[in-house]
Amino acid sequence: MNNKFQAMEVFVQVVDTGSFTRAADILQLPKATVSTLVQALEASLSAKLLHRTTRLVTVTTDGAAYYERCVRILSDVRDADESLSRSRVSPSGRLRVDMATGLASEVLIPALPAFFERYPDIMMELGSTDRPVDLVEEGVDCAIRGGELGDVNLIARRVGVINFLTAASPAYLERYGVPQHPRDLERHRCVNYFSAKTGKTFDWDFRRGEERIDIAMRGVIALNDSHTYVQAGLAGLGVIQMTDYLLLQHVAAGRMVQLLPDWTSEPLPVHIVYPQNRHLSAKVRVFVEWVSDLFANHPQMRIRAADQPAPPVPGAVMNAAAAAVSSAGALL
Repeated sequence: MNNKFQAMEVFVQVVDTGSFTRAADILQLPKATVSTLVQALEASLSAKLLHRTTRLVTVTTDGAAYYERCVRILSDVRDADESLSRSRVSPSGRLRVDMATGLASEVLIPALPAFFERYPDIMMELGSTDRPVDLVEEGVDCAIRGGELGDVNLIARRVGVINFLTAASPAYLERYGVPQHPRDLERHRCVNYFSAKTGKTFDWDFRRGEERIDIAMRGVIALNDSHTYVQAGLAGLGVIQMTDYLLLQHVAAGRMVQLLPDWTSEPLPVHIVYPQNRHLSAKVRVFVEWVSDLFANHPQMRIRAADQPAPPVPGAVMNAAAAAVSSAGALL
């Protein structure tokens, strides 16, 4: 019976990933074992479940029907096990999570000691890049994502919001001047950010009341990692527009100056997502709840009233920073 359940789990993973190799990597099994278990399952059912080619694995009609039943059966078995075991009190096992670099380093990592103190039997594998991942294909249990979601195969729970600041280094502003209006930025250097998925450079947006301005900024460099992007701003390569949780510490220390404080950028919603056909195990469930509480109590990330921007940088800090560049030169 155990081999039958294991074979069903392997079969579901092969269908989810479309690959024996990826399924073996995710399940941490030899590829030969994965292939043998699926072949034994087909033999026991006297049915072909998968079409195999050198490049692609697809599910047959019989396989698709059996897959749906396997997902339900495995989910029911896990629910039954968790209801009678200590895993409900102390979830355990490997938890694979993915999120953007800045969110990981500035928001999640500092809070993780409290998570592991509460759930010491969970072992987390945290992927932190600004590259979008395919949760099913890469075997990721859940991900934290900013922006609107386009994948209808994901279950999403909104947990927070990302707000943005526009800023530049004092050295840059001394040389090029302080912009007073978003349109002034068209005569400035900027640091652009491009999508790791599409290669498209993102436009900048500004709003003040009913006014809305979108600008395609020109610059000498474009990056696709949030930390290197901030470092480019600190180095004086140009004006940057980045998340407030990455910039506020530099503004407070005088390393950066917030620009156009009367204007805000469109905030991005933050969701924690997981595949809809995957059983929400106890370890994922407690992590989702913990992340929701973490963001709800974070001064920059918590959800406020609709369209309400994050609090501005304290006036004393802004005034001191502005004074440091009061003798700035002419615009480009």
